[in-house]
Amino acid sequence: MLTLRKSTDRGHANHGWLDTYHTFSFAHYYNPDQMGFRALRVINEDRVSPSRGFGTHGHRDMEIITYVLDGALEHQDSLGSGAIIHRGEVQRITAGTGIQHSEFNPSPQEPVHLLQIWLLPQASGLTPSYEQKAFNVLTHPGQFHLIASPDGRANSLTVHQDVALSAAVLQPGDQLSYRFTPQRHGWLQVAQGEVELADNTLTAGDGMAISDRPEIFLKAHKASELLLFDLV
Repeated sequence: MLTLRKSTDRGHANHGWLDTYHTFSFAHYYNPDQMGFRALRVINEDRVSPSRGFGTHGHRDMEIITYVLDGALEHQDSLGSGAIIHRGEVQRITAGTGIQHSEFNPSPQEPVHLLQIWLLPQASGLTPSYEQKAFNVLTHPGQFHLIASPDGRANSLTVHQDVALSAAVLQPGDQLSYRFTPQRHGWLQVAQGEVELADNTLTAGDGMAISDRPEIFLKAHKASELLLFDLV
């Protein structure tokens, strides 16, 4: 079964310094039919103005992944972690028992465009932690790259949930497949570009819930960037 979630159906808020779209219910956007998919709770597409950002705020019992699409994002937290996340790098925060952090666009001229992803953890009360890694998604297009997994395999980020998150960059005409093991589900998020999946055309911001499909086949109509969640 394939269920398309169109970009134009997402929640939207423009705060001036922040232009944000919510795939699932978040903040002032509430849709009882869009509360997440399996362990995937939030996909927010954010554009943050130059020299602006999110002040210090707290999270608990959530796995938070930040994926930068353009620009850079500066991070500070109560663990003493501080770093700038550039294009090609991905960040994971385990909020666990509680973490305070801030996120800021350090550029005085360029906006930052990113996806913020929240996953429900397998257990509550985990010890808060932070991880950031660079991946070769941009330099090795045409294939899926594992960027997060429950065991940190293949040098991926470690998330405390049975989720394998992969990313891919495709050039026009590229074709790509992905096989699911039995009883697994998928969520495909098109970050940029346009792809075809089973006679469905997905454009930037579109998502697709995937169930009872042993394999999917993708074809890029334009230069594209994708995230694929493999979930229980």
